[in-house]
Amino acid sequence: MTDFLIDLGNTNCKVAFEKDGVLTEVKRGSFGEDVSSFILSSLGDKKPEVIVFSNVREDKPALVEELKKRCNKLVILDYRTELPLDLNYRFPAAGLGADRIAGALATAMMFPGRDCIKFDFGTALTVDFIDKNGTFLGGNISLGLTSRFRALNIFTKRLPLIKPEGDFPDIGVDTEGAMTAGVVFGLIFEVEGYIKKYPEHAVVFTGGDSFYFAERMKNAIFVVPNLVLNGLAKIATYYANRKD
Repeated sequence: MTDFLIDLGNTNCKVAFEKDGVLTEVKRGSFGEDVSSFILSSLGDKKPEVIVFSNVREDKPALVEELKKRCNKLVILDYRTELPLDLNYRFPAAGLGADRIAGALATAMMFPGRDCIKFDFGTALTVDFIDKNGTFLGGNISLGLTSRFRALNIFTKRLPLIKPEGDFPDIGVDTEGAMTAGVVFGLIFEVEGYIKKYPEHAVVFTGGDSFYFAERMKNAIFVVPNLVLNGLAKIATYYANRKD
């Protein structure tokens, strides 16, 4: 039986079907698009066994009610959701984003018996720690790549809004070069600092800017662009096989 997965993030929405642990028909909706229409049109006339919904934006009660009609079991992921692996949160988890839960679960199940650091390069840079027993120890949050460029533009009078393109110098000699080097190297040094501090940990990169930074790192890194969807797939399979 096919399951349907929804990863509604801060910048975009990803959906995918899953069968036997394999993701198929992965689609990405652009920011500003009618998210509910994108999700429902991607689902089409199919009725999956399980739909798993990870949402870090505002609640969408009308969409949730419609999704309930389209499947046998709807799972709205949050810290109270029963998971195929108990993450045994070592912190008050009430405010924990569903995307971080799914990513931590996928990481723990990909690397059983290993301490891991998961870096999610999105609107925010989230750095999460999962130990060798699958325990979610906690994590840190700072600004992501695009958010840092936006902050420089918004909170100054003269700095432009730019995107990193092509090569750039180690030391800037013009405004764009200085901004690009400052932001990109700042993020690289931040991430390398974590990796140096925890040298025995498996390192996992995910998120929209993961490949950009993986190419600039010297360390052994696992890049999993659909890590959240992989975690949602694990949850879907778990609930599809439950007898209740």
